[in-house]
Amino acid sequence: MDKKRYNQYSAYLKEKFGVKVYKITLDAGFSCPNRDGTISSGGCIFCGDDGSFSQAHSNKLSITEQLDEGIKNLSERFKAEKFMSYFQAFSNTYKPVEELEKIYKEALNHKNIVGISIGTRPDCIDDDKLKLISSFKDDYYTWIEYGLQSIHDKTLKKINRGHDYDCFLRAYEKTKKYGINVCVHVILGLWETKEEMMETAKELARLEIDGIKIHMLCVLKGTKLEQMYNNNEIDFMSEDDYINTVCDFLEYLPQKTLIHRLAGNGLKKNLVYPRWLGKKLDCLNKIDREFIRRDTFQGYRFGV
Repeated sequence: MDKKRYNQYSAYLKEKFGVKVYKITLDAGFSCPNRDGTISSGGCIFCGDDGSFSQAHSNKLSITEQLDEGIKNLSERFKAEKFMSYFQAFSNTYKPVEELEKIYKEALNHKNIVGISIGTRPDCIDDDKLKLISSFKDDYYTWIEYGLQSIHDKTLKKINRGHDYDCFLRAYEKTKKYGINVCVHVILGLWETKEEMMETAKELARLEIDGIKIHMLCVLKGTKLEQMYNNNEIDFMSEDDYINTVCDFLEYLPQKTLIHRLAGNGLKKNLVYPRWLGKKLDCLNKIDREFIRRDTFQGYRFGV
């Protein structure tokens, strides 16, 4: 696990490919069934008009143009050599498979692209789409990222997620049959007890998920959550509570699970609350120090 007490995804990529690998976030103009009226017109309460898209690319640019721009910028800033195409905004399997094939292949059409990561919902996948995505895995490092947020159906209903845990479980098991790596997104601070959050950790540990992104519930501009925040309808975890809960969560996960993210949510200009989330490095350092203080690590309580 390198110098970290958790299995850091970026360090794993560097070891796997011999150099640091940078993600290029791509916007292909996808929508979401939880926003377009198929399921609901409201969407998840934490999702804004950018679909939690954290970068500045516009889908007015083609995929190739976005790739060229991203590679140019990262190469100049960081001397970057290897890249992954990352479809982040909204539900990036929410199109017919014929259209998806053109989009994904365009995103892989560069000599320095080594992988692809596709963010989506568990209710936006089927065998044809999984077969297509699995066709890339022999030549590219391939991931699907599923937004789960919590295993508790009462929580999923509260955040207007539009699917239940069983829906995720079916999608997860089907995806693994195709040999595709799965990263699961979880949000801490969704008005759950510590025990309920740890139940999510233990269940994901049981599944021995390939990767995870842990987010802190935060208010972004233009969301239903912002309205609730302005009306004083909700409470939030403190930074100390979040750091302790993250360490507890990681202690239950197997050591092989890759940790894709532990801090940082969206662009700072869109962050309303809590403001400390904008200091990503500071938060990560505090997580490191808490593990050292405890003298524990990811997997410390796996199987307990």
